[in-house]
Amino acid sequence: MQKSKIIKKMIGNLVAWIISAILLIPLLLVLFNSLKTKQASVGMPFSFPEFPLQFENYLVVIEKGKLLNAFLHSMIYSLGSVLICTILASMAAYVLSRNRTRLNNVLYFFIALGIVMPVNFVTLMKTLQLANLYNTRMGIVLTYAAIQLPFTFFLIYSFVGKIPRDIDEAGVIDGCSPLKLFFLVIWPLMKPVTITVMVLSFLNTWNEFTLPLYFVSNSSKWPMTLAVYNFVGMYSREWNLICADIVLTSLPVILVYLFSQKYIVSGMTAGAVKG
Repeated sequence: MQKSKIIKKMIGNLVAWIISAILLIPLLLVLFNSLKTKQASVGMPFSFPEFPLQFENYLVVIEKGKLLNAFLHSMIYSLGSVLICTILASMAAYVLSRNRTRLNNVLYFFIALGIVMPVNFVTLMKTLQLANLYNTRMGIVLTYAAIQLPFTFFLIYSFVGKIPRDIDEAGVIDGCSPLKLFFLVIWPLMKPVTITVMVLSFLNTWNEFTLPLYFVSNSSKWPMTLAVYNFVGMYSREWNLICADIVLTSLPVILVYLFSQKYIVSGMTAGAVKG
């Protein structure tokens, strides 16, 4: 019996290793070709780059692709939308979770319905134009925040339901106002799910391509995803530069995910079941 368990575990680990290796192939393909010369990268061969490695490809991409400006705008859009979305969703989830009236239940399902509802680009564009937010940084930040808010609210709502109400009562007895009670008492207890939703929102916003393509007509305000798109159009035959551009664009996402992976797993587990 013990031997069969060991064999099953070994087979499971082997399958996991094989799947991981397959998933890493596209990333390695891009990384290897980003360190090659223009001639060596023709056809995108899956082979190790020859020495000396062409690290200057990254410098060329940063200069010609205007990646520093695009990186700055990606950070503005991602961090701004994450902060707005997380704070609003946390406050709404706390209030609706603590006061489960019939009206609040309707509001809960109305907000959560946004997870499955598609985005109407025509209506959204008209709304941004009427609000004078079309082709503005604030318009993009608010749009990102609105799109990410339903899923963020859904996760936080499930987590808040597991925090004992006795903590609220203790805070009120100590003289906390509603805002102090939330930000000084409840907010620290929501750290796992808060970090989870912040990371997931950041990754989704950073990788977004369609929204800035429609709602940002000024190329000086483009994020890194559109900078890559524009760069590919200008240097469609220089695959070494295109691969270097893709690596630089993907690097922040990979780093954020690697450093926050444990928080994502714990937060998703904690908020996976409605309390």
